[in-house]
Parts: sequence; C-alpha cells; structure tokens
Amino acid sequence: MQPNTPEAASRVAAALRQIYDRPQPPVPWRDSGNLPWDEPEFSQRMLREHLDQSHGAASRRTAEIRAQVQQMVTWLSLTPGQRLFDVTCGPGLYAAEFGRRGVAVTGVDFGPASIAYARAHCAGLPCEFHLGDVRQMDFAGLDADAAIYLYGQFTVLKPAEAADVLRRTHAALKPGGRLLLEVLDDDLFDKKNGAWWYTDQGGLWGDFPYLHLGERAWDPEQRAAVERFHILNLETGEMHVYGLSDQAYTVAQMTEMLHGAGFGQVETHPAWDDLALKDAQEWVVYVARR
Repeated sequence: MQPNTPEAASRVAAALRQIYDRPQPPVPWRDSGNLPWDEPEFSQRMLREHLDQSHGAASRRTAEIRAQVQQMVTWLSLTPGQRLFDVTCGPGLYAAEFGRRGVAVTGVDFGPASIAYARAHCAGLPCEFHLGDVRQMDFAGLDADAAIYLYGQFTVLKPAEAADVLRRTHAALKPGGRLLLEVLDDDLFDKKNGAWWYTDQGGLWGDFPYLHLGERAWDPEQRAAVERFHILNLETGEMHVYGLSDQAYTVAQMTEMLHGAGFGQVETHPAWDDLALKDAQEWVVYVARR
C-alpha cells in the first residue's frame, strides 16, 4: 500500500528515520512508558480485546475465569456478604463471577471503557467500580476481606511504585484480610532480546492499515524487560510509539516486598496449583495475610 499523498510519504520517511535514531539499547521505563490505558480510543480498543473469546491476551476466557474464581474463593476464604477489592479490575469479568456468589466487589481501573463496561455488566450485582490510577488510589478504611491483583498487571509498575501500591492495598484490607497476587514466574520470564514485524488492520493498535514493528530487550541490571511498538499508519504516514516495561521478581524478592508492605504470612502457589489454565505454568500466585 502506497501513502496516498506526498505529505504522507514525507511522514513515512520521518517515521523511519525516527526508528533508525531510537535509543539503543532501550532502558526500562525511561524509553517506554506504560500503554495508554486511560486514552478513550485506546481504552475502547483494549476493551474489545478483553471481550474477545478467541484469545486470552487481555483477559482469560470465561471458563478459565470461572475456574480461577472458584480457586480464589477457597484460598481467600471468601463467603457471601464479604467484600473483595479488585485492583486493576478491567471490565469486571472477575467481579461479576464473585458478585454472583454473593461477594461484594469494589474495583478500580485506569481504562474508562473498561469501567463503563464493568458497571453495565455487573448491574444488579453487589459491585461498584472506580476510574483511577492504582498508583494514586486511596481506599484506606475500605475494610475489605480480601484483594486480588491479577494477570501480571503488578509487574508493569516501577519497583518503587509497586511497593507503594502494595502498601495502599494493605491499607484497604481489614486485619486478617488476604491479598492474592499473580506474578510471572521468574524462571519462565522472557529474558531474551528479540524483534518482530507484521502488517494488519484493526485490533488494539488502530482501525487502519498499519505496519507493526516490535522489539523486546532484557536489562540484566534492572532485571526488567522493555518492549517498544512502532505502529506506522500506511494511509497517512503517521506513527504512534507505545512502550511497556515488565519487572521480574523471584519468589524471595516478592515475599520480601509483601512483608515490607506490612503483610505477614505469605503462601505461594506455583502454576495455580496445576489449575486447568492454558498458561498456568507461567505464573506464581501469592496469598499474603494482613
């Protein structure tokens, strides 16, 4: 596909030069922020990915979510009438399953489309949702019986931010409350450098034909990976650059961080204790008591 105007062709040339001049190697969090979850258009496209049952890239499929919820109810000792704090709740898919079991849910998420969907999806259930950045949330005194923080969302935060979010979550729990945290297994964390490209139209990156140029780099000093995505609009020549950093944690590091946030006893459940999830082996689940 050819750019359709001389101006578009000029923008393509500038975009390619920008790619050529990009900082190498990229440094986690310096050369990539987080994905723009809070931008309305991006949030709407992300919501479509959450609801797409053909893959589990944004949210797991419904059958897996239900299996996880059943396991989490057991690990967190949740009973009807108790309250759950859902950190990065997304479109309320987990909240709805807990709500149907009589558990009240308070959810917080950065994506406006996800929060709007969660409110509609959970109408009539004991669920409430708040639009906000978990790095700035203040739910101290919520007196939740338990909290969940799922699907590796915790590790996209800088370590200092992650430690602070754990403290904020601790403050939202009543004494004896439990936090369930899902973190990538350090032994299976992708610590290789790589690059890829493809062309597409629609999906997460935009409703136009585009060239996707992606790269991943591992920083051994920070023990973090950084991904950058250059999305080149093949009609207009415009380019959007997105980034995502991901921190690796060993079980010892994660346990120490939980203790530092005020949690006491910490249990670990590698691979979800062999729960029937497609990606179960990639995860370690921590259950920490306040």
